Amino acid sequence: MQPSATGRVLVVDDDPTVAEVVTGYLHRAGYAVDRAETGLRALERAAAHWPDLVVLDLMLPELDGLEVCRRLREKGPVPVIMLTALGDEGDRVLGLEVGADDYVTKPFSPRELVLRVESVLRRSRRAEDVSRPAPPLRAAGLTVDPRARLATRNGAELSLTVREFDLLAHLLRHPARAFSREELMREVWGWDFGDLSTVTVHVRRLRAKIEDDPAHPRLIQTVWGVGYRLDPDATVQEG
Repeated sequence: MQPSATGRVLVVDDDPTVAEVVTGYLHRAGYAVDRAETGLRALERAAAHWPDLVVLDLMLPELDGLEVCRRLREKGPVPVIMLTALGDEGDRVLGLEVGADDYVTKPFSPRELVLRVESVLRRSRRAEDVSRPAPPLRAAGLTVDPRARLATRNGAELSLTVREFDLLAHLLRHPARAFSREELMREVWGWDFGDLSTVTVHVRRLRAKIEDDPAHPRLIQTVWGVGYRLDPDATVQEG
């Protein structure tokens, strides 16, 4: 099945077999694909042709995937799917914390990876559909404009990844409602399966950007035994 919106994907992996297989599957799914074997080469390729999404191996020559992800984020918003070795949970969490929108563990199914690419791109482009304009969402000093993909806190623009933006928008659409991590994974990520720590990490990253004191959150509250809830009546300090 063809994806709903094709685009350019940068595949970064120093294993030529993995890169070739991933490239082949993405080509057949309708994507234009650039390849890079090292971290530095990845940055060069991204600068020459800015991608719509990056599939990024964690272990790379010259610059590792974490540093590549950081530098890409400095240049502009781009969805990143991190490739990590099976069992390296700490590395996966680090990848999410530096801004990766998703991760896939090796060995992986190329078909699953294509589905992840489609899911991330579909959500990142949802606001580009001008036929379905959505009014800005506002609560507790936060404003999210889904159409412009713009989020602010007390008027100051927030730097959010694709998933962080979608998570915040979803919570603002349903203020004071408690969601389980399973519900958030299904409704924000669009998955019926997956590692629930992905949700936990993104909530922590989002709190770090919108809370006055992330260690004692007031906006996104933990509902013990359930999940998370956004408090629309919470207040945030100016500046």
